[in-house]
Amino acid sequence: MTLALALVLASPLAWSETEMLDRVVAIVGEDVVLESELEQRLASIKARIQQSGSNQPLPPDGVLREQVLDQLILERLQMEMGRRYDIKVSEQQLEQTIQRILRNNQLTEAELRADLESQGQTLEGFRAQIRRELWVNQIQQAVVNSRIEVNEQDIESFLASTDGKFATSPNYRLGHILLSVPSEASETEVDEIREKAESIREQLVDGADFEQMAITHSNDSNALQGGDLGWRKLAQLPELFADVVADLEEGDVSEPVRSGAGFHILKVHETRSETGNSMVEQTKARHILIKTSEIVDDAAAEQKLSELRQRALDGESFAELAREHSEDIGSMLQGGDLGWTMPGQMVPAFDETMNETAVGEISEPFKSQFGWHILMVEDRRQQDMSEQVIRNQAANMLRERRFDEELQTWLAEIREEIYVEEKL
Repeated sequence: MTLALALVLASPLAWSETEMLDRVVAIVGEDVVLESELEQRLASIKARIQQSGSNQPLPPDGVLREQVLDQLILERLQMEMGRRYDIKVSEQQLEQTIQRILRNNQLTEAELRADLESQGQTLEGFRAQIRRELWVNQIQQAVVNSRIEVNEQDIESFLASTDGKFATSPNYRLGHILLSVPSEASETEVDEIREKAESIREQLVDGADFEQMAITHSNDSNALQGGDLGWRKLAQLPELFADVVADLEEGDVSEPVRSGAGFHILKVHETRSETGNSMVEQTKARHILIKTSEIVDDAAAEQKLSELRQRALDGESFAELAREHSEDIGSMLQGGDLGWTMPGQMVPAFDETMNETAVGEISEPFKSQFGWHILMVEDRRQQDMSEQVIRNQAANMLRERRFDEELQTWLAEIREEIYVEEKL
C-alpha cells in the first residue's frame, strides 16, 4: 500500500486532514489520483487548446473534468501493470526525450522553463509528466505487442491483398511527355505525330534533357514543370502507364504509347523501394542479461556486468560467462548466441548499442526493458534480404493495424481486474 493511500485509509481524522490538503478523486489499485493532479492536468489541456488557436468551443467543465479523470485512471492502471512487469524508464531515456523536445521546438531549457511557468507549470512537473508518458508507452509496447500474434498465413494473405501489394510496391518518380492527337486527325496526321514521338524518344535515349524536351514539345498540363509527375506507385497510375512502367528500369525511356489523348513517352527518373535497400547488414552477436529485482537493483546489475566484461577482456570465454551468468533463457545455453540479426529486429536500446560496437569488441553495460546487458559483436555481413524485409514490413503493418483494438481490449481487462473507485 502506498503512503498516500495509507494516510487516506488510516482514520476519519486522517481522512479529514488529507481532504483539506488534497482531496482524493479516485483510488486505482494501491494508488490514488489527487484533486490537485486532476486540476493541473485540466489546466494544462485548456492552455494547450487555447494556444493552438482552435475555434472549437471547449466541452462543459464537468464533462472535460470527467474525461481528464478517466485519462488519469487509465494511466494509473497501466502504471500498475508496469510495476508488475518491472518495466521502467531510465534517466537516459528521459533525458534523450527532453533533449529531442527542445531540438524539435528550437528551445533552450531556460526558454522551456519560462514557457511552462507562463502556463502555471514547472520544469520538474513537466519532466515527471514526460516520464509517465514514456512509461505508459513502454508498457503498452511491451504488453500489447506480446498479445498480438501474426502468423505466416496472415502475412501471405496480406501480401496477396490489394492493400498489401500497394503497401509493398516500389515508388517511381516519373517524367511524362504527351503529344496530343486531335479527335478529327487523319491517318496521315496521326502517323506524323507518331514519327515525332519516336524522334523525341530517340533523342532522349541519346541523352537529351527530358525536362527541356517536355517544356518544348509536351502538350500535357505539367509540361512547364518539365513533365514531372512526382512519386507514384503503380496502383496510382492509369492502367496504360502502369503496364509500361512495370517493365522499365531506373533511367529508361518508354516507347511512345498510344491512348485516346495521343502519344505518351514516360521516363523513370528514380525508383524507391518501400523496403529500402535489399542488401541488409546483419550482425552476429552474443550477450549476457542480468535482470533487476527487489534484490538486484540497477547499480548491482550494472556492477556485475562490468566485472563480467572485464573478465572477458582479460581472456575468459564470453560464451562460458554467458552460460554461467546470463538470465536470458533463450540464449544462455548457446553461450548467449543471438545468431544473425538485422536492423530493427532487437529492441531499440539493444539495436543502438550493437550498431555502435565494433566487431570483436564488448560493449559497456547498458539497459533495456528486459534488464541490463553486455554484448559482444562477433561478425557482420551484407545479406540480400529483399523477401524477408518485405515479410517483416507486412508483419509490422498487421501489428500496427491490430494494436489499437488490442490496446482497448487490454485496458478493459485490466480495468475489471484492478480495483477502481471514483470519488469525484
